[in-house]
Amino acid sequence: MRGLVNKLVSRSLSVAGKWQQQQLRRLNIHEYQGAELMSKYGINVPKGVAVSSVDEVKEAVKSSFPNENELVVKSQILAGGRGLGTFQNGFKGGVHIVKADQVEDVAAKMLGQILVTKQTGPQGKIVSKVYLCEKLSLVNEMYFAITLDRKTAGPLIIACSKGGTSIEDLAEKYPDMIIKVPIDVFKGITDEDAAKVVDGLAPKVADRNESIEQVKKLYKLFCERDCTLLEINPLAETSGNQLVAADAKLNFDDNAAFRQKEIFALRDPSQEDPREVAAAKADLNYIGLDGEIGCMVNGAGLAMATMDIIKLRGGTPANFLDVGGNASEGQVVEAFKILTSDDKVKAILVNIFGGIMKCDVIASGIVNAAKLVALKVPVVVRLEGTNVDQGKRILKESGMTLITAEDLDDAAEKAVKAASS
Repeated sequence: MRGLVNKLVSRSLSVAGKWQQQQLRRLNIHEYQGAELMSKYGINVPKGVAVSSVDEVKEAVKSSFPNENELVVKSQILAGGRGLGTFQNGFKGGVHIVKADQVEDVAAKMLGQILVTKQTGPQGKIVSKVYLCEKLSLVNEMYFAITLDRKTAGPLIIACSKGGTSIEDLAEKYPDMIIKVPIDVFKGITDEDAAKVVDGLAPKVADRNESIEQVKKLYKLFCERDCTLLEINPLAETSGNQLVAADAKLNFDDNAAFRQKEIFALRDPSQEDPREVAAAKADLNYIGLDGEIGCMVNGAGLAMATMDIIKLRGGTPANFLDVGGNASEGQVVEAFKILTSDDKVKAILVNIFGGIMKCDVIASGIVNAAKLVALKVPVVVRLEGTNVDQGKRILKESGMTLITAEDLDDAAEKAVKAASS
């Protein structure tokens, strides 16, 4: 998400101060996939073809755009800021408008290369596909989004008569240009709701009634496909008096995966944090962060408290990792593999309060993990609860060099000290 929705809806997670923005558990799909989906709902999108090789580029230009003099070549990564990004091979810009005979050359400089943008971080993301689109003659650019709003407990449509550039800056400089239309989730979108949105967009040439229908189709897609975000920037008007979704971003609720199998089959693991991909396969709740202390905890609440106290003691968590209440030894081993795969981790804190999760199972997992994974960083362990004596005995008899802690505060203090030594 490009940021405006976060600002307008005020969604941030205050975990251990201001060091961590909210991590949304949602599926993100590529631009070309979103365009295909919107097209199925009757939403106007530019004609486009996704290709993954130079040979496919050549064929697509010949078969799909035989009469086009210019085309738009868009690198496909799951991050914003592509147009101003730079490839690690030195090529600048992830979006180019070029002559038809230059498309192959430009695409060749993108495919298989790493694109770094303001949203990817310095590591960038690999471009496995490029999206070739017709070049539209645009006469007006606007902004449109649908998200979920906690305040109104339902979908919220956000629109602005200006678009195509930084919507955050527009919202800050011209807040009166931003309109927000909450939708009653039980009634659905009404003609009146859609008309308010269109009036806020203030299209110059597109037919008003047709624009209202496009807004209703977008809302239908948002609801039927369990979206958490549908953002179009720009929502444009063409010289042919048509309203077109020129560039779109769609996110989907992970909790709806069971009924949106077609959508979730579009997931691109190459664009995700490999640690989170590995954790999902092991059925672990993991979110990668940027700190130096790896955390393995049972229970989301205890995990949050652990991160808070690490921060309070002067450290920074490297992750959120909840092994849950019924983790197996194998899952504990996988958790350690994920934690140790992060080069930034300087110490690991294991904080287990055994209820359903038994301390001896965690202890056995730690010992087995040590046999399979070269533990090069200090490990601080705090165990309490069910089978705690058995757990401590397993760790003691293993011969491992561990730092034990009596309580959470003691564990956090020792972990911070270990990470800095």
